[in-house]
Amino acid sequence: MKINDIINEIIEHDTIIIHRHVRPDPDALGSQAGLKEMIKHSFPNKNVFVVGKEDPSFNFLVRMDQINNSVYQDALVIVCDTANAARICDDRYSLGQKLIKIDHHPNVDQYGDIQWVEPTASSTSEMIYELYLHAKEQGFSINDGAARLIYAGIIGDTGRFLFPSTTKKTFQFAAELVTYQFDRTALYDGIYSMKDTIARLRGYILQHFVLRPSGMSSIKLTKDILDEFGIDPMETGQLVGVLGDVDGIKAWSIFIEEEDLIRVRLRSKGPVINEIAAKYNGGGHPMAAGASVKTWEETELVIQDLERKCLEYNK
Repeated sequence: MKINDIINEIIEHDTIIIHRHVRPDPDALGSQAGLKEMIKHSFPNKNVFVVGKEDPSFNFLVRMDQINNSVYQDALVIVCDTANAARICDDRYSLGQKLIKIDHHPNVDQYGDIQWVEPTASSTSEMIYELYLHAKEQGFSINDGAARLIYAGIIGDTGRFLFPSTTKKTFQFAAELVTYQFDRTALYDGIYSMKDTIARLRGYILQHFVLRPSGMSSIKLTKDILDEFGIDPMETGQLVGVLGDVDGIKAWSIFIEEEDLIRVRLRSKGPVINEIAAKYNGGGHPMAAGASVKTWEETELVIQDLERKCLEYNK
């Protein structure tokens, strides 16, 4: 069983380095840092690190470690919540002795010596808690800090338990996690509260989105628009779901202009959109995915593909 293989590798290695995907969300950070806290609490003498570029909006949740390349020698490397190797944050992940993939996205890119992939799981954080349940007999334990991080990842990827990926297991795990001592109110505030600049941009999106008869919707956030509202492109993650409550929208795309590319965020309430993401240098879940293009002309191709998916879904 792959879970047992992962448990054995964690026990055998003295140094463990945990990665996740670029532009992290609560599940990426919750699974990554929650796993670190669990291992450190269980085995205080092990050297465990989390690495990757920080997103300042999530510094309240966890801070990353800074390590030299030499630390990777003989280390176990675990990558959490990352479907494609190209999206792993910090390309040193290949420098370790062994590589493990733990993820809940469709297993398109099968990297790693051990792969534990559960697309039916609500989140990778849910999988980390399941790992703990399997590993208790081998001396694994969790503390309040680990519970806080794992819970944060679960609520982040389930939309506070509203998304269809939420299962009976999800609620059971959450019920156990809330028995630990951490401030749930502060956690929710940290994840979901937004600055006034983000709130104003949210209003702009609701005023300017395009909606076609097929149910396809889109909005383009150029660098000029982001500058006008004083928004860094990394901060727009809070706005991905804004159009989800609009009646008549079946799938939508938000295009965010960054320094050297245009970020494509895709969401759906029915049509499968991760195939579109894969076509444009990305990937993800059937109903939530991301990609990137180089020009605004290419965004029109994404819109055409998304329109086609909505039309097919309507038949």
